[in-house]
This record gives sequence, C-alpha cells and structure tokens, in this order.
Amino acid sequence: MSGTSEGSTPAADLDRSAVTESDNQAPVRRDALEHLEYLEDPEGTEGAQGPHGIGGGPSAYRSVFASAPLAMAVVDREGLVTDANDALGTLLGGGSEDLVGRVAADLLDLASDARTWHAYREVLRGRQARLRCTRRLKQPDGRSLWTQVTVAPLDGDPSGVLLSVADISTHRDLQARLRHLQMHDPVTRLPNRTLFFERVSAALEAESYEESGTGRIGLCYLDIDGFKAVNDTLGHRVGDRLLAAVAERLTACAQEAGRNRPGVPLVARLGGDEFALLVEDSTGTEQLADLAESVLKALQAPFDLAGHRLNVSASIGVVERHAAGTTATGLMQAADTTLYWAKVDGKDRWTLFDPERNAHLMTRQALASTLRPAIERGEFRLEYQPLVGMADGRLRGVEALVRWDHPRFGLLPPNRFVALAEEDGSIVPLGRWVLATACRQARRWQVERPDEPPLFVSVNVAVRQVWDSDLVADVAEILAETGLDPHLLQLELTESAVMGSAGRPLQALQALSDMGVNIAIDDFGTGYSNLAYLSRLPVSVLKLDGAFVRGFQYEGAGAPPNPADQVVVEAMIDLAHRLGLTVTAECVETSAQATRLRSIGCDTGQGWLYSRPVTPDRISELLDSASYAVGNP
Repeated sequence: MSGTSEGSTPAADLDRSAVTESDNQAPVRRDALEHLEYLEDPEGTEGAQGPHGIGGGPSAYRSVFASAPLAMAVVDREGLVTDANDALGTLLGGGSEDLVGRVAADLLDLASDARTWHAYREVLRGRQARLRCTRRLKQPDGRSLWTQVTVAPLDGDPSGVLLSVADISTHRDLQARLRHLQMHDPVTRLPNRTLFFERVSAALEAESYEESGTGRIGLCYLDIDGFKAVNDTLGHRVGDRLLAAVAERLTACAQEAGRNRPGVPLVARLGGDEFALLVEDSTGTEQLADLAESVLKALQAPFDLAGHRLNVSASIGVVERHAAGTTATGLMQAADTTLYWAKVDGKDRWTLFDPERNAHLMTRQALASTLRPAIERGEFRLEYQPLVGMADGRLRGVEALVRWDHPRFGLLPPNRFVALAEEDGSIVPLGRWVLATACRQARRWQVERPDEPPLFVSVNVAVRQVWDSDLVADVAEILAETGLDPHLLQLELTESAVMGSAGRPLQALQALSDMGVNIAIDDFGTGYSNLAYLSRLPVSVLKLDGAFVRGFQYEGAGAPPNPADQVVVEAMIDLAHRLGLTVTAECVETSAQATRLRSIGCDTGQGWLYSRPVTPDRISELLDSASYAVGNP
C-alpha cells in the first residue's frame, strides 16, 4: 500500500470548521449516512450483523458499500479499520482488503496536530458527535490530493465509527485561484493590502518570532512623488504601466536584499501609488536603510512607457523594531507618520522613524484636540514680565504672557500652543480672554494705588485675531467693562504681521490708535524691515528683537563686543526717535547690556536682569516698593 500523507495542513490552509460537533455536514455525507442507516436495517428490525454491526450486513448493503463512489471505512473503537470499500483503497493507492487491520489515524495522518487528534479520539470514545477535517494526501504517482475526512458514529452500533474521505482537490484549486485574485493587485500582480496585513499579523504572532529568528520586524513604506501629475497629464493607462514598472523594480530590490538571507522581503501594493516592503526577522535598522537606499537608486533610472520617458522619485518611511509588543496597526501608523516626514523633509529620500519626534507630534496633536475645551474649562492663566525704564530702573508697565496649566503636561509656555491656536482658530477666544484678563488686572493695580503713576499692560495679538474677529469692537467693549484708560493698553503684533498690512488689518490698527491704544511692533529687525512703510503705520513702540541685544553680553567678560550690533541698534533707536516712537529692548540679561542700551538712548528694557515673568501678586510686591525700581531677580 503506497498511500501516504504529506502531513498536517498548514495553518493558513486549515478548514475553519476542521473540528466540529455540528450535524451540519456536506450533503454527500449526510445522504450517505442516512442511506447506510436504511440499508443496515431496512425494516426496522435487528437483522443479522457482523461483529462490528456493518461488516456482516445483508448482501445488498455489501454491494452498495463496496461500489459507493465515496471512500469509506468502518473503524472500531480502538482506531483499527475493520472494513473498507474499493474507493478508499483506490484513493490510498492499494486494495481495500489491505486496509483492514490498519490504524486509521496513520492512514490519514489524523495524529499530526493536537487539535485534530484530540477530537478524533473523542469521537472514538463516543464523547463527541463527529469530526471533520482537511488533509492533503500523497498518491503513489506523486500527485497531491486534498481530501475532507469525516468521522461519525454508527447509529445503533456503539462498537464502531464510520470514516469517509471525499476528494476536494478541484474545490481547493478553485478556492486557491479565487484567493489569489482576492489577495493580489490586478495592475502590478503584487500582494494587495489584505494579504499584506495578513502577513504582518502572522509575523507579529508570538510563536512566529519566539521559536526562531531575530524577533524583529522592519517595514519600508513608500509612495511615488508626484504620481498624480502622471495620471492627470498622461492618463491612467500610462499611470498603471508606471505602477507595474515600479513594482518590477521593487521586486528586484527585494530579491537582491533576500540573497544570502533566510527570507525575501514581501513587496505589496497597498493602494494608489503606495507600496510596502516587509522584512521579517530583520537584523536592525542598517538592513532597512540599505533596502531603502537600493529602492531609491533603482527608481532613479528613467522609465520608458508607451513612448513617454518618465523620471520619478519616491519618499520612504522606514520602521524597524522588536516584534514583541508591536501591532499591525501600530507598525503602519509609525510607517505612515515617517513617510509624511520624508515628504515634508523634501521628498526623494528615506526617513527613519524617530520615537522622540513622534512623541512630540503626538503631544502636539493631543494639545490641538483639547485647546478649545481647555479655554472653556479655564485652564489658562497669565504671568506678567516687567517693562522697566532704562534711565531710572522704574517699573513702567508689564507684558501679559499666557500659560496653559495643562492637567497632563503641566505648565506650558506660549510657544507650545499659540501656533496651534492660530491654526484652528481658537486663538480668537483665547486672545479675547487674555485681553480681558490683562485689562482687568491692570485696572485693579490702578485702583489699589490711585496716587501712583499707573502701569500700562502690553498684550500680544495674533494677526488672525484681526481677520477672524472684530478686534476693534472687542477692545472697546473690554476697556468699557474694565474701566481701563485706552492709553494704558498696548497691543503687540509681530513685524511680519504688521509690515505690508493693508485693507482690514491696517484699518483696525488705525482705529485702535485713534481710540488711544498704543500699537507696538514686536521682534523688530527680524522681519520685512520696510522702513518706508513704517512711517505710515499707526505705531508708537518698537520692540527690538533679543538677537540684537545678545551681541552686547560679552562686554567685560574677556571678549570684545560686536561693534556691528551696536551700530545697528543705535541706528534703529535713532530712526525710531526721529519718527516719534519709543524703543523697548527685549532679552536684557546683564547689567553690561543695560548700560550700553542706556548709553545709546533705549527707552525701556525687558528681560531676566529685571525679572522673569511672575504672578500678579509678585508685581504687586514690586509696586509696593517706594521707588518702583526693579533690580536683579
């Protein structure tokens, strides 16, 4: 007898109902069992039967059993074949008589996996209704045969079970062809997104990387730079040919990368112009970097398609990490993020996933999603930094600086969230709150000290506040509610936002100036520096950017000062004074800087030399000093 099994079915090919206790069997098996039951006792009486109930039945039964096209055998409770028909003998490559006395499990490889073997023994012992499983058998001529094996008890005969074997090779071949069509891209013939994720999920299962391999996984996720332009200008037919040609080059890169290695990277088309190369059991980032470099190099050569010569490039996101603790979704999210970085960084390049950069991005997204609710919950607060007269050191005003007291990330400075607020428009309600709170506090200081010169308060205004809200009306309403004099309010706008303003922004600035509000240009000297335009703006204060002031800090420390900085700053101060403007120097940190700024006529200073941003109570303490003078913190 030459019928042998090729072993247990691979995990990917197992029938989902391989082991079942259900009566819902295929019609051929249900009909066969019912027919055998009828032939066993057609009149409902206990006819003469052999020792195993069926083997010694009437001649009509014997004839049907022997000639039935369905391969069958009777197996006793010990698992030995007591009777078999010719169809089973032919299927296994021998005669039916040669099967009698053989161990059925050995003939059909039922003991090759624990799940099937346990279920089979349960059926033999009468503790399970039936078993159905799929097995691939090897015939004497070398051909493989897919079969479905069913084991069910014999009705009325507790001493044996009926085993049937159906040839399902044609059905399996059809399933395989359908699966191939479902799992592969018709344009490039590469595995598609569904098959790719199956492979990724399988590679991330613990048993896949714990038994052997490196325990790591890598992924190159790429798309074609400017592919949409190819479709739009040359048509989808040329676009499809380009995708197919790219797929060929990627496959060649994968095959070359797999040379002298345990496996070849899987190349898949995920959709559109997106491709992925999956490296199982990767050896580290260097292997993935080499693969990404080879892909970029392979795509540099021009493509000749349908009379068109095309030059393309790709952006690639590279992820390499331990498989343990990684999910398919997490791996793809990291790859997608890294691909985006490669695009932002200039395209035609690969970028390696950076956990710190990703953490910053995730934090940024978390902040953006909670900004508006945080305004409503009152999570923001103001600190104030003194603005000090350079000539006498007296406290003249304060700049209001917003802080976000975040419940998760702690106290955040403006540079962590103001840009986000400008992007999503929440800067409008936030700016209105800052303005109202600062004016209310300035008015409180004034009321508490009616006999002292009042402090002015300076508030930063984003250009989007001018466009997306009625800033003039908001300021007028807040001044009226708080009772603060307009000349005690200073609004700061950056140079890049103010210079070149026309239309509504310029009208708003002019209306605020006419109201008595002071307008200051922040970070002056780093933007457009359109001096001719400056003379026509309703501006009263220039705030010199700290970059100019820092050039003064080495005086007296063993290094000569930068003469160019002093010339530039002195010229800007002289220009401002000739235009009737006052000048504030930012980032004053040393007494040497303060001395030089005072000598060239700077009006006010702001910086750590005088005070860091502090709470309103600390400002009140400074105001309680007799001279209002502010020294080193």
